[in-house]
Amino acid sequence: MPRTEASPDTRRTGRMFASILIIACALTLAPASAGADEVSGDYKAAVLIDARTGEVLFAENAHEPLPPASMVKMMTELIVLELVAEGEIGSEDPVTVSAKASTMGGSQVYLKQGEIFTVREMLLALAIHSANDAAVALAEHVAGSVEAFVELMNRRARSLGMHDTEFHFVHGLPPGWRQEADLSSAYDMALLGRELCRHPDALDWAVSDRVPFRDGQFILTNPNPLVGSFRGLEGIKTGFHSQAGYCLAAAATQKGVRLISVVMGASTDANRGLETTRLLARGFDAYTKLTLVTAAGDACPETVSVKGGKRKRAPLAYAGPLVVGVPRDRSADIAFRYDLPERIEAPRPAGEIVGRAVAELDGKAIGAVDLVLADIVEKGGFWDRLFKR
Repeated sequence: MPRTEASPDTRRTGRMFASILIIACALTLAPASAGADEVSGDYKAAVLIDARTGEVLFAENAHEPLPPASMVKMMTELIVLELVAEGEIGSEDPVTVSAKASTMGGSQVYLKQGEIFTVREMLLALAIHSANDAAVALAEHVAGSVEAFVELMNRRARSLGMHDTEFHFVHGLPPGWRQEADLSSAYDMALLGRELCRHPDALDWAVSDRVPFRDGQFILTNPNPLVGSFRGLEGIKTGFHSQAGYCLAAAATQKGVRLISVVMGASTDANRGLETTRLLARGFDAYTKLTLVTAAGDACPETVSVKGGKRKRAPLAYAGPLVVGVPRDRSADIAFRYDLPERIEAPRPAGEIVGRAVAELDGKAIGAVDLVLADIVEKGGFWDRLFKR
């Protein structure tokens, strides 16, 4: 029987050793152009991207199709969260456990046929504990069957540009007799993780360590070896079975920058944490913080045209501070793009939001702040309206 995600005790032991190795680690990254058959660490494939821009900062075998194991559940979670956000289903909707869901092996919360939990409770079991039975229950609740839900998964993967991916299951367990395996790449998993990070709940759950379930009768435990040991960690998902090895998609934010790393096929739980730490730490070391706007009320060099006012143009101010993370040697290359209406019509109050300042690097947005009217825009008299329209 192929092995899957470890038991809670094994997870805690693995996390302890991972923390020790992480502290002792001082390795270097290979360049993003490393050869397709070369790897510099204990993994079959790895990638590191900037979550804001999608820029690839490091890659080894990043597009090689490999079994992603339970990282598949990122897509299951994403689809359910998107449906909740769109109002198609409710987070408190009841989910009734089917016979099929109750018989899932591997990591599970031991759902029984006929039990009822809310969508949110099932998502917690899925995201924190990597529960295979919860994945099936959610899929059946949303689409009527696992097969129909898998179609949704593959459709969403294509829309995200995940060209190396083909899903066959909602949980990531290894295939049985005459079943096809899930396949994806480190790059595709990074794209998926980047999209999942748009949902605040997903980030909260991904770093939750121990959470009560079934009225406290069961404790959801997080298998991520970096929870509580890496500064700025935001998730995202582990994966393991004997054919896939140890996998980890991680997100972390430091210096105003969110990076996403994916490691696939590590030989141990500790090493997937070690390699992930190495990727993220070296990535963050390449960035520096840059303050573009010091505080709310700072004057903006742009103005906006006014129709029917005492003056033709109104001064603007930044609505708040703006700090961005940029590559250490690129600070001088940041430029502002000002998104403003062609003109506004008087009267308008001071402090009203009228536009947005977008900080860009190489044409890609890396941060933004609202623009507000610095002063009251008063309506002009007859002659003002006549000569300043």
